[in-house]
Amino acid sequence: MCKNLVAFPKPDWAEVFRTEGGCVYQSDAEKALYVEFGGKIARYDIRCLGRLKKAVAGIDLERMATDVSRTSDVEIISLCACEHCYVLNIGQIIAFRELLEGAFVMFDLNSIIRERLYALPVCA
Repeated sequence: MCKNLVAFPKPDWAEVFRTEGGCVYQSDAEKALYVEFGGKIARYDIRCLGRLKKAVAGIDLERMATDVSRTSDVEIISLCACEHCYVLNIGQIIAFRELLEGAFVMFDLNSIIRERLYALPVCA
């Protein structure tokens, strides 16, 4: 579930990934992720953030760039059970993709590091 916020990042939020376009924060205390993008901060759980990433990755940028109709200038991204929606142009979509993909790479990297550091040695 996601919620809209108007607060600034809190001291207990850990920065996961940052680009020029925005930032993804993690709050262990709240078990939530916060996405700062387009001047807003929205709260997500990991499943909802994954659905958001999938929705952004699924946008056909080539179609948007070549379509001459007025409706192809922007894409509206809204997730089920989420109050927040994004209205993005091509440049913003590219920036949002970069932010979300980078955050998920950091999640994967963190999992790999934990697995390697805390793996018990196997005795032969």
